[in-house]
Amino acid sequence: MTTTSSSAQSAASVTGGPGQVLTEPRSLKRAPIRGPLRRLLIMLIPTNLALLLVYGAVPGVLLPLQITAINPADKVANLAIVSTIGAFAAMVAQPIAGAISDRTRSRFGRRAPWMIFGALAGGLALVGMAMSNGLVQVAIAWAIAQIAFNFAQGPLSAVVPDRVPAAALGTFAAIGGMAAMIGAIGGQVVGAAFAKSIGSAYFLLAGLALVFFALFVVFNRDKSSKDVERQPFKLIDFLHTFWINPLVHPDFFWAFAGRLLLYTGYFSVIGYNLFLLEDYVHLGGKAVDYVPLLGILSLVGMVPAIIVSGLLSDKLGRRKIFVFASAVIVGVGLVIPIVMPTLTGMIIETIICGIGFGAYQSVDQALMNQVLPSKSSFAKDLGVVNIAATLPQTLAPAIGGAIVIAFGYVGIFPVGIILSVLGAFAVFFIRSVK
Repeated sequence: MTTTSSSAQSAASVTGGPGQVLTEPRSLKRAPIRGPLRRLLIMLIPTNLALLLVYGAVPGVLLPLQITAINPADKVANLAIVSTIGAFAAMVAQPIAGAISDRTRSRFGRRAPWMIFGALAGGLALVGMAMSNGLVQVAIAWAIAQIAFNFAQGPLSAVVPDRVPAAALGTFAAIGGMAAMIGAIGGQVVGAAFAKSIGSAYFLLAGLALVFFALFVVFNRDKSSKDVERQPFKLIDFLHTFWINPLVHPDFFWAFAGRLLLYTGYFSVIGYNLFLLEDYVHLGGKAVDYVPLLGILSLVGMVPAIIVSGLLSDKLGRRKIFVFASAVIVGVGLVIPIVMPTLTGMIIETIICGIGFGAYQSVDQALMNQVLPSKSSFAKDLGVVNIAATLPQTLAPAIGGAIVIAFGYVGIFPVGIILSVLGAFAVFFIRSVK
């Protein structure tokens, strides 16, 4: 694996052909966001929205409701089991999907075929969940959905470092992060709205994902990779690439660790909102009606923070201070429900954490793109990176369930605080990015 420094890369010229790399991704030369680059930015918004609608609606609302309907008495334990199975499926799938994408040779390019395959297979798995009425069926269908959508997400993530210059990464991260967060929160709204018709929600989410991934591929055509030289495949070398040596690539390691810690802390709480509202705040059956309210309030803090942080980090040329401050804000927000275990406390916590996580989501993605170990395997490396984002989101109900069983609902918040603060301090060990 070849190590490259962002400051050492020379700029390549921006080209206008469909699917072509628009500039050397790690170049520091400014490139205006226009033409194919602007179209790419615009189309990333609905595609990320569609994908994150799934991640917001299913593990946060639909899956808990479905599992509760199957067996209300054991809902916490059963949700933990199903979530764990799905999380490990996602953890394995995305880096493998990225590596396969990097090696794909077709006239449709490296990324497009897998995005379409993942969206189609994931949609069919959601349809399978709609038709499931037993715990085993739900677990299998959700695991397949996780694998499939990660085969779509891995190549989609690689498109940014494939085609976007370093000077624009903050802007792309800001817009992409905003779309992702709106999608995740919007998923909670969709899930709550379809609380009495879970099957219809699965069909809707499946259709949206397939449609927008197809539109992305059509309007941002990948150039043919048929003539790109393919390195000989060796299984041992392939498996070895998933171990990123922290001594050889310390910046990548610390960026990965920081994201993993903060995402785990944040989603262990936020991903458990439905049961917290039901049993910690004692809203009972009315809890599902307040899930979209918390989602909308989260956006009140999140959207401005995403925009301001991403654009400001590009202007100042700094990432670490934004990542650190935002992670600390998330930790502070998680203190509120401990001292105020009421609906008001949950609302205040949601807004504060929205500000912190929005700023973090925006700048952290730009930072990650600048510390990738190799410029020749973006999809594989980003597949490894995205484990730190997708794993906590899908595993959050399992983590939350284990904490609730051991310590009660109040135990979730201190764990979230500790992990968030540790994630904040991890970024200070990064040296190649300011």
